[in-house]
Amino acid sequence: MTTAPSTTTDEAPRPTPAPSKNSWAPLRPLILRLHFYAGVLVAPFLLVAAVTGLLYAASFQAEKIVYDHELTVPAGERKLPIGEQVAAARKAHPEGTVSAVRPSPEADATTRVLLSGVPGVDEGHTLAVFVDPYTAKVRGSLEQYGSTGALPLRTWIDELHRDLHLGESGRLYSELAASWLWVISGGGLVLWFSRRRALRKVRGTSGRRRTLGLHGSVGVWAAAGFFFLSATGLTWSAHAGATIDELRTSLGQATPSVSASAGGEHSGHGSAAGRAGDAAHGVGLDKVLAAARSEGLGDPVEIVPPADAKSAYVVKQVQRSWPEKQDSVAIDPASGEVMDVLRFADHPVLAKLTRWGIDLHTGILFGLANQIALMLLALCLILLIVWGYRMWWQRGRGTAFGRPIPRGAWQQVPPQILVPLLAGIAVLGYFLPLFGIPLAAFLAVDILLGEIAYRRGRRTYGAGTPAQ
Repeated sequence: MTTAPSTTTDEAPRPTPAPSKNSWAPLRPLILRLHFYAGVLVAPFLLVAAVTGLLYAASFQAEKIVYDHELTVPAGERKLPIGEQVAAARKAHPEGTVSAVRPSPEADATTRVLLSGVPGVDEGHTLAVFVDPYTAKVRGSLEQYGSTGALPLRTWIDELHRDLHLGESGRLYSELAASWLWVISGGGLVLWFSRRRALRKVRGTSGRRRTLGLHGSVGVWAAAGFFFLSATGLTWSAHAGATIDELRTSLGQATPSVSASAGGEHSGHGSAAGRAGDAAHGVGLDKVLAAARSEGLGDPVEIVPPADAKSAYVVKQVQRSWPEKQDSVAIDPASGEVMDVLRFADHPVLAKLTRWGIDLHTGILFGLANQIALMLLALCLILLIVWGYRMWWQRGRGTAFGRPIPRGAWQQVPPQILVPLLAGIAVLGYFLPLFGIPLAAFLAVDILLGEIAYRRGRRTYGAGTPAQ
């Protein structure tokens, strides 16, 4: 629920509310005001996040169609050694260095040879060279981003959703949306279930009441999804995400990584270090892959060559769909022996939950079904925003644009509820700065406008008449 259901007579704050057996009843007008203003002001950011999120969820299937030539090949009888495939890629693209190799995971899939430091490729991205595993013919090359192997189409949409192509400063928009989505949704749930049952009906209604019914009904069904998107979106946001990472680390719940240090007597031997950028270190890619297979690492996997003479090969599973395959091993480049093994089953609980949450949020965990569910959630969010603004319009009188919710609701909240509530909001604002800062700004502006209205003799508290 993204914009507040504007009040009808039954929802407007009362001038002198009668005592209620429910001590939480005085909170309703306060929640209504917060839901209304947060919805009106934050909805544009949520709308952008919803539209771009819908596009991103659809981009996985679009990517398969657009880049079919690079991604797939006719299935053959026997795949060539990985070393031969990498050599073919290097012959076609000698620039840069080999940063990783993703062997063909399926009978009709190409092998990806990832090159870093290639001129013209964005920083943080790699050039993926696609090789036919049966003929070593290069099928093409595309810029790739991230651990999921996003190609140009999905990368462009991903960056649009994440930061509007504005870089780090642009990430503030998505964090603002994630910080407020759960607040608006939670407020909407409280408002909807505190309404009399007869007023929740949609059938047989019209006008503003019908819009309110649609807004509330769809919002209730989608609320759980919105809470999830908000929580998981914050885990890798700029500010709240850093706080969450620090908290996980302090609790010993950080995501571990396999040790890539090639210690022992083989460390630094010349036989372990091949020519920079050709990935031919020590025993070579094929023996390294065979050693990883012996530890149970099935496709899809990524082989990362040693960074220097003192480093090991790292082979890690990269399947993010259910069941997740995230095991990794470190292999001595001189002997081909497995030096370290890290199983996903041994990851801390919060590390696992974070991994699953991010993959579910991005539409990877359950594949197409996951992506369809995300598109439906995005569509619900778009509809709720449209209905919310429509209610604001319908709440106006005549040609007037929607009226705001009256001030003074907080004065009706008992101190034993108000004080802990304010303390909780202050703590949340500290950990979620893009929730706390906008809320503080709203309160400051609201107080200022209230004083202006008071001096002009037009301020009213708690009545159903306009407050300004």
